Amino acid sequence: MKNRKVKEWKKLHKKKYREQTGMFLVEGFHLVEEVLHSNWEVEEVILLEETPFPFSYEGNTETVTDQVMKEISQTEAPQGIIAVVKKISYQWEEGSRFLLLDSIQDPGNLGTLIRTADAAGFDAVLVGEGSVDCFNDKVLRASQGSMFHRMKVVDVRLEDEMEKLKSSGFAVWGTALEGAKDYTELESPDKVALLVGNEGNGVREELLATADELVKIPMYGEAESLNVAVAAGILMYVLNQ
Repeated sequence: MKNRKVKEWKKLHKKKYREQTGMFLVEGFHLVEEVLHSNWEVEEVILLEETPFPFSYEGNTETVTDQVMKEISQTEAPQGIIAVVKKISYQWEEGSRFLLLDSIQDPGNLGTLIRTADAAGFDAVLVGEGSVDCFNDKVLRASQGSMFHRMKVVDVRLEDEMEKLKSSGFAVWGTALEGAKDYTELESPDKVALLVGNEGNGVREELLATADELVKIPMYGEAESLNVAVAAGILMYVLNQ
């Protein structure tokens, strides 16, 4: 195994190299299977020597030693399989349910939001500036393969996308604690974009100012608020009723 190639793989641990190359790593049997069954392009599969490969794949496969696999892996207990995947460029498409994310910084939250949007039948997750990278390994693991399903997941500038959505007939619902209506008071629009924000600060004021409705979840106990992924999950299912 050439040292240069190992270095190139390891560089993909960093966001700037993922952006430069348009490539990212997917690790573990479940996620590799998901991406191989999707329309995403797999550049190559890295396999630990003597590890069985149970999937149908006609592309390039590199076999590596245990030492090299541990260098490339980003998990404590590597499963011995990693795919190098090419990012898909985002094309605007019509739909009826979009999730907009403003400055979500926790990888587990972002992955859970993506997975929940997939389960709720949303058409796209648009991840705004200030958020953790969609292709961070922790985000990918938390999303459990939802990144590679029908739903689109892309990094965007929310201001621009909100303008496009509104011009296409979408109602934008922004989540807020103040000046907002309980979701029980509102009827689900035919086309809606749900806007949720940062774990500590919520949605930026300038984005809320352009929302069609401000919405909140009523608190019946003593908690002041919910985790962003939990709150978004409740509202996404409400919007599908």
